Amino acid sequence: MILQPTLLFISGGEIAFILFIAVMVFGADKLPEIARGLGKGMRVLKDATNDIKHEITKTAEKNGIDTSITKDITKELNEAKENLDDFTGSVKRKL
Repeated sequence: MILQPTLLFISGGEIAFILFIAVMVFGADKLPEIARGLGKGMRVLKDATNDIKHEITKTAEKNGIDTSITKDITKELNEAKENLDDFTGSVKRKL
């Protein structure tokens, strides 16, 4: 059986229904404008998050705080996630 990837556990039919409702509520001419605004908002949020991370890292290095421990923790978490993915890969339920 072929498993189809889903976005947030939403099937294609549900996505089509949501798009249909969006077109009915906002109109086809407004959807690109709304999508563009959402994209810009997400970009601003990502840039702000990156700026905050950069400032925290810069301040920590300036004050002599060792930031390598966070890299070690991130590395360990990624390894654990990979091991869990390998383990659950054979156990995934079939649809």
